[in-house]
Amino acid sequence: MAKNISFIPAKAPQEIKGLPENARKRACAYCRVSTDSKEQESSYETQVAHYTAYIKNKPDLTFVDIYADEGISGTSTKKRDDFNRMIKDCMEGKIDIIITKSISRFARNTLDCLNNVRKLKDKGIAVFFEKENINTLETNGEVLLTILSSLAQDESRSISENVKWGIAKKFQNGRVLVNTTRFLGYDKDENGELIINEEQAKIVRRIFSEYLEGKSYNAIAKGLMADGIKTVTGNNNWWDSTITGILTNEKYYGDVLLQKTYTIDYLNHKRVENKGYVQQVKIEQNHEPIIPKEVFDRVQDEKERRALLKGNLVGDRHKYTSKYAFSGKVVCSKCGNNFKRRTWNSKSKYKKIVWQCKTYVVDGKQACDAKAVDDQVLMDAFVRIFNKINENKDTFIKTLTDNIGKVLSGRKADKDIKALDSQIEIMKNDLKGLIKFQIRNNLDDGVYKEEYIKTSNELEELRRRKAQLEKENSLKDDYRKRVDEIIQVLAGRQGLLEEFDDKIFNALVEKIEVLSPTHFVFVLKSGMRVEEIIPI
Repeated sequence: MAKNISFIPAKAPQEIKGLPENARKRACAYCRVSTDSKEQESSYETQVAHYTAYIKNKPDLTFVDIYADEGISGTSTKKRDDFNRMIKDCMEGKIDIIITKSISRFARNTLDCLNNVRKLKDKGIAVFFEKENINTLETNGEVLLTILSSLAQDESRSISENVKWGIAKKFQNGRVLVNTTRFLGYDKDENGELIINEEQAKIVRRIFSEYLEGKSYNAIAKGLMADGIKTVTGNNNWWDSTITGILTNEKYYGDVLLQKTYTIDYLNHKRVENKGYVQQVKIEQNHEPIIPKEVFDRVQDEKERRALLKGNLVGDRHKYTSKYAFSGKVVCSKCGNNFKRRTWNSKSKYKKIVWQCKTYVVDGKQACDAKAVDDQVLMDAFVRIFNKINENKDTFIKTLTDNIGKVLSGRKADKDIKALDSQIEIMKNDLKGLIKFQIRNNLDDGVYKEEYIKTSNELEELRRRKAQLEKENSLKDDYRKRVDEIIQVLAGRQGLLEEFDDKIFNALVEKIEVLSPTHFVFVLKSGMRVEEIIPI
């Protein structure tokens, strides 16, 4: 019996969805540029304008939206917000076809590209690549797509390798690549060399100084926010990690260490700490320092000392804690500079530890005539002060507790801040809606700008009010923590101190002001000032 073979033609996507064959397809466009350069910004705007007009002028298409990501790499879709929003809208049945300039604009990663195309194809949604003239719902679409996506991925690998080679070559020639828009304290001159930005440098010096005065990363961050100082990127929030990064960055004393991290995968751009896998380059005295090398080294010593106090380090290095208890906390009342720890040697080989004003040490007696203070004298002075407080600790603790109550009584309720958060979200959505309306409906420029400025100003005012409330609460919370620590130390101490205890000292004392070798003012973390005069 002869077999009868016939072919049943594929149905149009509209027919599969139960729509008339001539029904208009709901179309969107996806645009992306991979850098933030002015040239690419123009390309971005051109793409948006082009596809808006392209879709609206097609009689068989209905305009849905323009999805656009700016300044984001194409090797991964993870961080492309509008791309992911577009895929979500497709999955919710809002789109029939996506139009984009080329495969490389859609994705340079074969796996991401094919996964998304297949996911869309399962829903009967086409992707049309204008440059390659490929419609993914056509029979040869996926074969061509696989080939072209692979080529795009190879292009990305080639670009990555070329960039790596170029950077390595610049490193070997002593060229420093620093993005000063994200690096506090420096700008670049016309030759690309680092030059000090004095306004920002003041913030850097403050951070180093406050850390040596005994403040924690968190306290420094809160102080900067309380004073309304913004980060280098204009952010209102300072984080512990930001402070740590500044305190450990060798560029602030004029050196540069290149290749601290390196990229292990050109597709996901993952960077990891360089522990010797890639050659590093050290350039000494590359630029003018903001912080003297000596101050930077003292900060690293202080970081180690605090780590020891917290028990993060063990062994014989614990001896370090008692030796350097006063580091960064002894201040000259004459010039305001810190005292530096020094060892005096006598002819009899007797060693004596003293603290001397750094101005005196560096610039001589004519700059500051403050006398040296014996290390043991400072220790004994603290023991006497603590014992005086401890003898009357019940009254002292009550006073501190009353002060905490007074301070916290003025604390703004969390509900006030949450209410502002809600208003801020409403205004942000209003602003987004205005921008979308302008794109879709070509709103009059004058009307658009007026409404945009009005909404932006209202949003900024809400943010300012929220920041003020958070600033006030932050100051109160910080004070409570400092006083709580003092109360805990006093409450947990039974009996008088017989010898200096560096843990108790660090818990109670913010700094020591030296008026003379026998006259001190101990400033406690509660703000209380306690004077101690050594009888001669």
